[in-house]
Amino acid sequence: MPTSVGVVVFPGTNCEMDAVTAVGGLGGSGRLLWHGDHNLSGVDAVIVPGGFAHGDYLRPGAIARFSPIMGAVTQFAAQGGPVVGICNGFQVLTEAGLLPGALQKNRGLKFLCQPTVLRVETCDSVLTGRAELGTELSVPINHFEGNYTCDDETLSRLRDEDRVVLRYVENPNGSVDDIAAVCNEDRNVVGLMPHPERACDDLLGSSDGAVLLASLLDAA
Repeated sequence: MPTSVGVVVFPGTNCEMDAVTAVGGLGGSGRLLWHGDHNLSGVDAVIVPGGFAHGDYLRPGAIARFSPIMGAVTQFAAQGGPVVGICNGFQVLTEAGLLPGALQKNRGLKFLCQPTVLRVETCDSVLTGRAELGTELSVPINHFEGNYTCDDETLSRLRDEDRVVLRYVENPNGSVDDIAAVCNEDRNVVGLMPHPERACDDLLGSSDGAVLLASLLDAA
């Protein structure tokens, strides 16, 4: 049976079908999970996709983190299940305490929708198991509040523990230390602002995101 990936849908999510399609193209099976559900229906991995959960009221992800499904996601992650948050999903994971730091408004206060080049900083995560260290990947961004920030102590810990997963080659949004993606201590939860699901086919301009989502399927 194909690996089953649950894709969480909140009111305002708009990238769920992109994620399902990308997972399917890589041999997996995407399954939509409603934010009001209390369980994950036996999926092997979870993607919290991009969009504007609950309209991004208060702060992006601040309301979504209280949805019933997030209790199940938290339990799944605590048991070692692979979880990836993309863009708004990254914001949700930081608000839920599954990842350190926070996302603030982009430097220059402009919405950004453009290709970016990412460098793989560690292969020891559920998102980069298939990637090669130092490889540069072309993956697009689409965000207004993608400027990753954390305190000095957290940044030192991320560096020391090899938990910076991806960095921007040319920082588009002001993220501290050029960070594009980080993982948790157990390396099974990863958040990233760029959209690998939009870079899984050369017809879309790049297929570089495929190695990231294929790594998630491997981890599952």
